Amino acid sequence: MSITMGTTLASLVTNKRRVSALKSLGIVTVGDALTYYPFRVTEPVPLRAIREAAPGQQMAFAAVIRDMRVVPMNARRGYRLEATVDDADFARSRRVPGSTARLTFFSYRKSYVDWVSVRLRAGTSVVVSGMPGEYMGQLQFTHPEILTVAPVPAGAGAGLEGYARGAASGNGAFAGSADPYASAQSAYPPAATAPSGAALKYDADTVQEALTRVCRPRPVYHASSRISSEHIHETILGLLWMMGARTSSTPDGQLAGAGAAGIVAPATDTIAVQNGEEKSGTTAESGAEALSQSIPDVLPESVRKAKNLMHRAEAFLAIHDPASTARFKEAIETLRYEEAFVSQTSLLKARSHAHKSAAHSCPLVTDSLRDQFIASLPFSLTAGQQQVIHDIAADLAHDWPMQRLLQGEVGSGKTVVALAAMLQAVDAGYQAVLVAPTQVLAEQHAETIGRMVEQLKPAIPVTLLTGGMKLAARRKALAAASSGEPGIIVATHAAFSKTFQAPHLALVVIDEQHRFGVEQRESLNAKTDDGTTPHLLVMTATPIPRTAAMTWFGDLDISWLTELPGGRKPIRTVVVNEADAATMGRMFAHIRARVDAGERAYIVCPRIDADDEENEGGSGVSAAAGSARGRAAASGSSARTAAGGRVTRAAADAIGIDDPYETFDENGETVARPPLHAVAEIADRLQKLPQFQGIRFATLTGRDKDDVKTQVMADFAGGETPILVSTTVIEVGVDVKQASCIVIFDADRYGLSQLHQLRGRVGRGGTNSWAFLISRAEPGSPAEQRLEVIHHSLDGAEIAQADLEFRGAGDVLGDAQSGGKSSLKLLRVVKDADMIADARTRAGQLLAADPELAGEVQLAGAVLDFTRGNETFLTSS
Repeated sequence: MSITMGTTLASLVTNKRRVSALKSLGIVTVGDALTYYPFRVTEPVPLRAIREAAPGQQMAFAAVIRDMRVVPMNARRGYRLEATVDDADFARSRRVPGSTARLTFFSYRKSYVDWVSVRLRAGTSVVVSGMPGEYMGQLQFTHPEILTVAPVPAGAGAGLEGYARGAASGNGAFAGSADPYASAQSAYPPAATAPSGAALKYDADTVQEALTRVCRPRPVYHASSRISSEHIHETILGLLWMMGARTSSTPDGQLAGAGAAGIVAPATDTIAVQNGEEKSGTTAESGAEALSQSIPDVLPESVRKAKNLMHRAEAFLAIHDPASTARFKEAIETLRYEEAFVSQTSLLKARSHAHKSAAHSCPLVTDSLRDQFIASLPFSLTAGQQQVIHDIAADLAHDWPMQRLLQGEVGSGKTVVALAAMLQAVDAGYQAVLVAPTQVLAEQHAETIGRMVEQLKPAIPVTLLTGGMKLAARRKALAAASSGEPGIIVATHAAFSKTFQAPHLALVVIDEQHRFGVEQRESLNAKTDDGTTPHLLVMTATPIPRTAAMTWFGDLDISWLTELPGGRKPIRTVVVNEADAATMGRMFAHIRARVDAGERAYIVCPRIDADDEENEGGSGVSAAAGSARGRAAASGSSARTAAGGRVTRAAADAIGIDDPYETFDENGETVARPPLHAVAEIADRLQKLPQFQGIRFATLTGRDKDDVKTQVMADFAGGETPILVSTTVIEVGVDVKQASCIVIFDADRYGLSQLHQLRGRVGRGGTNSWAFLISRAEPGSPAEQRLEVIHHSLDGAEIAQADLEFRGAGDVLGDAQSGGKSSLKLLRVVKDADMIADARTRAGQLLAADPELAGEVQLAGAVLDFTRGNETFLTSS
């Protein structure tokens, strides 16, 4: 069976529970597994004899089991298993006296104790890795890692000379050599055969192999309550073995070499197919060649050599089975550059393709509708608005399609700029479509635009099209669009349906573009009868630093609106600890006072109801992280603090893998945190407070039907229900002038950019306004530090920069929250700016010589996968 990156794990892994657990982490294919990168790698474990042990310091040694007993713990229930080990032979090789130590295991499960008992029979050779402690005057290892070693066949040599040469080089496990155990043989012949009647499986064939495995740096993966980091690692190594890998990636840059540590063949009860197992004469070199064939390189050979990077197969091997931490980091850098190169090649190809397409030219005319509209505004445009309108006008006059991203702060006047562009298209005799992500926002846009253009001559038809419309109204809207009459169409996702036709479509405006995928946007290109491509203007209020936006949106021209129109007052932001009952009470009293003054208040919660295991789509926590936490909470797992503590930010940076936004224990498993607050729960609690007696509440969530959402917003704006408890569905575009207060529960679980977006829902009518961020973050924690940023800043660019630094580009720009697979897992937009710029330059040179990548088949495939896998670019939460 030929195994490729696209082969499904279900066809290879016989353990179906493991397949299911891996699928819950997004690992479905071999490619998913190999690109499920560890978040850190352990340091090599030093070799020490028992007499050299230092309490609290990790060590590894080889020994023989002298005796073993199981003791029932009647008072505490369960069992305690104790085994005494003797390291006399191992200690002799290190020129120190031998000694004994106790290995202790506790469990409530008799089956576990029985399993350990069988493995630790007297006379068994073992390799132990763990952290020593002391109990009742004797050295003790509690729940150490144990690898059992197969008995030495009768007549086999048991010399220690080769072993002593490797072990005596110092306490470091890999001092002076990639593998100091290369010539070691088992020095422990406790039994020539396995115990009678037992079909025992040993973890290693030799002491050399076992020591190598426990001492090597070991990758640690983000795990869950369903599968451990160790089992994830075991599965990935098994896949690499099946694809041809027989040895780890060695420091000299070769896939295989003399003395390299071997990858152990996976057990047949774990892996169904084992590549080449019938070829007993398979060499390390041929195995390496097979791995290279199964995992072809993506980067052009000239680029790889110029940058002195690893082969892709070699990099995967060095990440998942590293010979050293330095080798691991080198491999990470290789694949990080690969991501930069693929993404920039994709963006440059998209930009080039757009300029080759034809579009309707929409030049300005004398006494244009656009100029009439600007003159009719009751306020003066900011300098930024004037400049962007001018730039868009020049783009629309071309006969190739405009592709422009308009980024602006909440309330910076993006709608006015978009309407000016749409009027220019209508003036030229064409149609313009404004696509909004929700029905509520589409209805608001249609009402606002209709009011703003009602005085213009000639009259401009404004058509509303949403999925929640009654059939007769929907048919009328579709007929108006299909007539081709010049006008403005405001639509939701209904604009992407097959029934929507706009034959004279010249301009598409996407509001909050992160809510729509590339394929959805491109479906509008097929709405014209003459084969032209509409001009495209995408808008977002999600702040992204200028350098990051220029890097990431290389296929778009970018405009910024940084000035706020006059009359808006700064929003006062207050961080409130939920446990501070007095402050919470004063906050609720303040909200009641504002409501009594005729104002409105939003209360935002991440979840719909308390029974939800997962967060609602568009909640404050990324979908992947949310589900992992949900599983951890559902299983009742708690934080497991192993020795050494959690990974620090500095340690994560040193390794180069960013994921500070999640909370994991040392084994990579998600740490259970308090359940997120839910709309139903909070609405019920608040209505019972004395501060809100006589006040009507309303609730709004993504599950509500469109007509219900419309009615709820109307009642809220009208004051019938002055307090609205909702999920983050109010995040984008909701514009209620009287809203002056917003309370965000679980604020410590949101990204900063989203908190900034939510905060922008208040103060839109020029009144004083407040944002209360309710937090359960621990003092001094990263979550508390994030909230301090938004507490002290109203600058969207500054907040976005901090968000990128806290969370990494993935969550902010869309990989972790797009709801689909992402091609980007390692690249960091801020820290890797120089790398991305270099990749962009080299990608441009490659495309200039080979525009269709005909000579780089693997790169062309990776570019296609990138485009398909990254259908959203901005954060949707």
